[in-house]
Amino acid sequence: MSRFEKIDVVLSGITLIERQETSDSRGSFGRLFCQDELKSFGWEKQVAQVNVSRTTSLGSVRGLHYQMPPHAEMKLVLCLTGSIFDVAVDLRRCSPTFLQWCGFELSEENRRGLIIPEGFAHGFQALTNDVEMLYFHSVPYAKEADSGLNVLDPRLAIQWPLPVSGLSNKDATSAWLTEAFEGVDL
Repeated sequence: MSRFEKIDVVLSGITLIERQETSDSRGSFGRLFCQDELKSFGWEKQVAQVNVSRTTSLGSVRGLHYQMPPHAEMKLVLCLTGSIFDVAVDLRRCSPTFLQWCGFELSEENRRGLIIPEGFAHGFQALTNDVEMLYFHSVPYAKEADSGLNVLDPRLAIQWPLPVSGLSNKDATSAWLTEAFEGVDL
């Protein structure tokens, strides 16, 4: 019995999963990660790093972050507490969906997660107060490869569900895309 169910999405490479839980009078049991089970959904990497973030205020946006090759990373993103609108932007230079985005609600109630492959930027907006996120990364963070897109870039035209607030200085000052942006070459 698999503890994960795959939900089809539009952008190639993106995988929306739903974690299956069992419950009884004592409570519930669920799996957050299983290398063997998630392999069939596209996760073929080792986990190099696991991070947790807390976002305290409704409407706050974190992102859009990515690492440049050769440090490009695959992520599995889970929302453990609260609810978020999770966004992935395709930055793969030769992709037919280059600069297109997709967004999904992830929450503690729906137990959904997003597998984001290398070559995508990632960000999210808190739809509730006190959001806790868990991230599995295929490579460690590399400061020299850190990059980002501006969450308000009109070229991306991301439809955030709430007014954008709570941006860090780094995220607020991320550059907007220009015609010279060619994406990432994996």
